[in-house]
Amino acid sequence: MEQIRISESAQAHFAKLLSQQEEGTNIRIFVVNPGTPSAECGVSYCPANAVEATDTEMKYATFSAFVDEMSLPFLEDAEIDYVTEELGAQLTLKAPNAKMRKVSDDASLIERVDYVIQTQINPQLASHGGRITLIEITEDGYAVLQFGGGCNGCSMVDVTLKDGVERQLVEMFPNELKGARDVTEHQRGEHSYY
Repeated sequence: MEQIRISESAQAHFAKLLSQQEEGTNIRIFVVNPGTPSAECGVSYCPANAVEATDTEMKYATFSAFVDEMSLPFLEDAEIDYVTEELGAQLTLKAPNAKMRKVSDDASLIERVDYVIQTQINPQLASHGGRITLIEITEDGYAVLQFGGGCNGCSMVDVTLKDGVERQLVEMFPNELKGARDVTEHQRGEHSYY
């Protein structure tokens, strides 16, 4: 992971703020709700005693920025700038991958399937207020999906699942996935009697 780009004006701004804090205070850059549509990028003070062993340290001219393990992949290509406008100056944070991190081709099947669901399938369902969460991939090659939001108890779920989502996933992962199942159907067990 490369350094997060912090413009000179933003670095100067942080340096000024940090000069008023306790000695040894740096900044922390983080993402709240990473990987979701409501992801938000933020910056806070990071006192020396708040640094975790799993943090990544990025060194800048006069301070360091610490990033927690969870946020790190979502801050790829992030930029922080300090822009002066008529109404005053403002810190801007751009994190194009905060809502969805990129997944490498050699990532596990579950990660790649999840990426497709988050980036391609959920945006289509969002217009109906629904979303899908990938629960697991079974040993025999079925993606087990949970429908949330507007999909819950919707009679179209079976149609949506079987026609749209399942077809899309099997087309994209032809040699790895056999199909998709709804978690509710999964939980009922394979041989329930009514």
